[in-house]
Amino acid sequence: MAKKIKDVEPPTGISRILWRIPIFLYRIGLGWLLGHRFLLLNHRGRKSGLYRKAVIEVVKFDHEAGFYYVVSGFGPRSDWYQNVIAHPDVTIQVGSKKMKARGEKVPLTVTEEILLDYSIRHPGALKTLSRILGYAIDECEADVRFMASIVPMIRFEQKEY
Repeated sequence: MAKKIKDVEPPTGISRILWRIPIFLYRIGLGWLLGHRFLLLNHRGRKSGLYRKAVIEVVKFDHEAGFYYVVSGFGPRSDWYQNVIAHPDVTIQVGSKKMKARGEKVPLTVTEEILLDYSIRHPGALKTLSRILGYAIDECEADVRFMASIVPMIRFEQKEY
């Protein structure tokens, strides 16, 4: 059964710098080291209008449709998540491939199914995500569905350049 173990906030200070190291890898042309499990998101700030970057784990890639599914690890308060909701046209980079995309919030029922599949493929990663959010979970279906209710999912659809 999922239980709250601590209150968490998005990283600040030194921990924020550490979280942003993957962005540096993309900047120096080494984004391919992160493979297809991560993407670099270039998005516009909802308040400032300035362009921002974030590296996010891909929880599912739909090869046929070309959709990349990601979750907001810090929930709906995450800046990148709020920015994509406000300005859904973005640029993403997966490995060395850059593309235009449009972000769209995924319904809870779909988020649950994708996270259930993800928990089977990457059980350790889902437990880590839950700890980042301040929760301890088992790998049972009820806990995965609970996590789906607190980590909103975005689907990025590739667009033509």
